[in-house]
Amino acid sequence: MVVTGHTSADQPDPADLGPAAEGAGSAWASGRGAESAWASGRGAAFAEAAVPGHPQRAVSIRDVAAAAGVSYQTVSRVINGHPSVKQSTRDVVRAAIESLGFRPNRAARALAGGPVQSVTVLTPDTSLYGSSAALQGIEEAARAAGFAVGIRVVESAEPAEVSDAVMRAIEPGGALIVIAYYKAGAMTLAAIPPQIPMAALVETPTGDEGEGKPWVWLDDRKAALDATRYLLSLGHRTVHYVSIPYSSRVSQRLEGWRDALTAASAPVPEPTRVGWTPQSGYLAGQKLAADPRVTAVLCGNDDLALGVMRAMHEAGRSIPEQVSVVGFDDVPAAKFLTPPLTTVRMDFTGLGRACFALLRGLVDERAAAPRPPSPKPELIIRESAGPPPGTAVA
Repeated sequence: MVVTGHTSADQPDPADLGPAAEGAGSAWASGRGAESAWASGRGAAFAEAAVPGHPQRAVSIRDVAAAAGVSYQTVSRVINGHPSVKQSTRDVVRAAIESLGFRPNRAARALAGGPVQSVTVLTPDTSLYGSSAALQGIEEAARAAGFAVGIRVVESAEPAEVSDAVMRAIEPGGALIVIAYYKAGAMTLAAIPPQIPMAALVETPTGDEGEGKPWVWLDDRKAALDATRYLLSLGHRTVHYVSIPYSSRVSQRLEGWRDALTAASAPVPEPTRVGWTPQSGYLAGQKLAADPRVTAVLCGNDDLALGVMRAMHEAGRSIPEQVSVVGFDDVPAAKFLTPPLTTVRMDFTGLGRACFALLRGLVDERAAAPRPPSPKPELIIRESAGPPPGTAVA
């Protein structure tokens, strides 16, 4: 059969010749919208699943074609939502795809795409301050550069679900940014195929772990070191630490706190590892408040500091006269607490901008520039820290 507009190498099946109005708007072709695994792509790069009866051989587009009784070109058109395929043929091809467990390979299709014009941010959380502020910085920088921005929340740390989230985020003409602060975030970063353009915000790497990698970070170790030294300089015998969770083998904040105490020959109390919320800080603060030897507390974020301050207030231990409290992050509300919170300012918004700048330089040689510097943490001294009880004031 000769059809005008098709070469002999790409002749459509007779089943392909339904009206052009068919298919382009079909619910199956559009899938879940722009992020459908069956949405537009370039070429026939596809994922592999085992062929039934042949576990060592992967399912190919030709296997789907054979099962459906059509050409592999027809299968490709169905996957890509081409309008010139009859609905009945689509249904047969879909059934074969589902029966064989065949899925398009989004990573390979992204590699076959054109210039990168969009970025998807993979993050385990959008509510905590660090993540939300970083997202703001990424979005601002991307919008200024004319990039579209999408967000995919990785809700689980289960390997299969992390892998699925990554594959769904990969799009032709797109790149990825990973916010890898929590366990799910770290697993997401590890699951990115090496060929995919990406950059990541990570916890402070250990040693030279971050060298040569498209990562940006804030210096948590130095930030905690400086905050602990400040409290010791006020005359406190030691500093207790209420820690946020951490995804890496070593928490650089915890190490910075410990280094400062060790260098000053101060006792190193057991750190209190809790969650992220004021409630977690409050519960830790109740235990600390019951110990009269506790005169200074460094908290892993400002939410924990808020909870610790409440617990101290309920226990009748005034801040900073009896207990000093220092936080991390410098959230917008920190300066409005009573007393205003001394804290370490962590510029996550600036870090998000730096991460996008790094990514853009990797995907567009016209925008290539020296590696953008990461913002430096800054100790913001307010009114929640002072000398320990009994210290003479000059």
